[in-house]
Amino acid sequence: MKLTKIRVTNFRSVEDSGDFMLDQVLCLVGKNEAGKTAILHGLAGLNPHPSTPIEFNKERDYPRRHLTEYSNRHKDGEAVVIRTEWTISTEEKREIAELLGPDALSSDVVTIFRRYGSAGPEWQLPIDYPAVIEFLMTDEKLTAVDKKGLGNPTTTDELRKALEAVSERSDKQNRLLDRLNKLPGKNGSGAVKAILQRSFPRFMYFSHYDRMDGQIRIDTYETRKNSNPPTIEAGERVFVDFLEYAGTSVKEIQEATTYEGLNARCEAASNRITEQLLEYWTQNPNLEIEVRVTKAEPNDKPPFNTGIVARARVRNNLHKVTVPFSERSAGFIWFFSFLVKFAQVQKGGGPLVLLLDEPGLTLHGKAQADLLRYFEEKLAPHHQVIFSTHSPFMVPADRLPSVRIVEDKIYSPRPGQWTSEGTKVREDALVTDRDTLFPLQGALGYDITQTLFVGKHTLLVEGPGDILYLHAWSSALARRKRPSLDRRWTICPAGGIDKIQPFVSLFSGAKLDIAALTDFAKGDARKFEALRRNKILENTRLLTFASILGLDEADAEDVFAPELYVDVVNQAFGLVGEQQLTTASLDRDGGTETRLVKRVEASFRLLPAGTPEFDHYSPAEWLFANPATLDDNSPKVIRTLERAGKVIVALNSVLER
Repeated sequence: MKLTKIRVTNFRSVEDSGDFMLDQVLCLVGKNEAGKTAILHGLAGLNPHPSTPIEFNKERDYPRRHLTEYSNRHKDGEAVVIRTEWTISTEEKREIAELLGPDALSSDVVTIFRRYGSAGPEWQLPIDYPAVIEFLMTDEKLTAVDKKGLGNPTTTDELRKALEAVSERSDKQNRLLDRLNKLPGKNGSGAVKAILQRSFPRFMYFSHYDRMDGQIRIDTYETRKNSNPPTIEAGERVFVDFLEYAGTSVKEIQEATTYEGLNARCEAASNRITEQLLEYWTQNPNLEIEVRVTKAEPNDKPPFNTGIVARARVRNNLHKVTVPFSERSAGFIWFFSFLVKFAQVQKGGGPLVLLLDEPGLTLHGKAQADLLRYFEEKLAPHHQVIFSTHSPFMVPADRLPSVRIVEDKIYSPRPGQWTSEGTKVREDALVTDRDTLFPLQGALGYDITQTLFVGKHTLLVEGPGDILYLHAWSSALARRKRPSLDRRWTICPAGGIDKIQPFVSLFSGAKLDIAALTDFAKGDARKFEALRRNKILENTRLLTFASILGLDEADAEDVFAPELYVDVVNQAFGLVGEQQLTTASLDRDGGTETRLVKRVEASFRLLPAGTPEFDHYSPAEWLFANPATLDDNSPKVIRTLERAGKVIVALNSVLER
């Protein structure tokens, strides 16, 4: 049996969440105070795990603004908090069919819900009682006479009572009654529930506040545990779980009679927990967990100044130092505590649904990715996992169907007045609140930048016009059987030399081969020197049009012979008559400018009002759409392709280094 649909109602900020589906892993995304914790608590109360008990309290949990109307709003009984739907497995259906017949179920969906004040969850089972009764009677070969005395029972309870009421039962009737009495609950619903109950999981709730203490008083633990009420802190319980997870226990440590015996247990515990930790903690592979049991020192803080104390310490093999567990980062402590807590709960056996509230909140973004990997590799194959987050790094961007949006739905019934419909969970992303969508947008943005716009070999250029120029030149050269741009290059617009450093830093984790081809003006010399000095890119991977063409300054447009570029600009902007540019007008209007595009910009500034404004992209777009421009053998085309060939060869040579 597998959980497939959830609906939380009448619980804290959740008046009605609406139905939402889930598969093996579900991520709830929403901003603070949206109601994510309320959703998880409501679900956890359906069948809570003993280690994380959650109870529904009407006065505390029912939506406060409607509490005085509770009786009127729920005249038919106590309010339902959580309603779920489950899909019956093939094996369970086979088992039910063997017991109650092949048509015993009218559907493979079971509804399980829980109300305020209830002792446990209530089940709605899809049992086709007429089909079950017919199967049982036929299977026991009841005759028409046997059936006649039983009336027309509509449930297995009615059938059993009818059989009990027969004063002189036939052998077949006795066998049927005996068969019914042997069923769990003595009826069909009890039998089906008993089969399904085996796969009905406990719900374990874990929040980012559940963290292990770094030390514990061993000599007083059992006494404090058995006192009424127990005086054991939550962090101490996690420490004890840690000892058991590592293969020992408080009792075994207490019963150690020699130093070597005690030391052996502590070292074994240390080694095992370190191996488990480092598999999914990649932030620092030089850490080890150590367990030490020593007598208390009188100057330590109470209660650790007397008795016997077990301490967890973290050793950094790089710095050759150990520090108390409690002095490690909050993210490390949470991650470690979660691994321990879950491992201990799992030891108890039985199915689990894991409810994780803001997991990894204090973890670095890369460590959050490790946590997601842990969910996928260790948890999801065995348990359904539902977790909430507002961190972009905890949103599984590659599995967006497993993401649900949680929002506090606010609307205005009239101008100046606002009210709330309560927390809603929705499967679409069409929410009006941008803050709610931010983690999802962040995750998508990061994922896209890491995948769609870059390749293994990425060439950074100034803008989209440069991409079109490179493709146009490359195609023209290929048509002439000359070297064209290597297909391994993925060309990406970076926005200029100022953007190279942040771009390369952004993609440093993707292990890409990055090169840059940029414009160059004399004022850019210091910027290039800073890039080289900071080793953002190797010198051989930082190319400029000026260096390739042997010019003091150059842009992509300087690859063109001036006569050809003027023709392209006139066509791209529809310049005719007196408005047409010529090389003579560029020389006249450009002053001392040596860069072709700067002279064109100067000429455009002198054109009559109403003339289209010059931009770098339009000529590139026109040339790309009119490739035949580069196919004739005029001197201006030949000179252009000679220069373009130098650029292409220089770029391809980078891949050979």
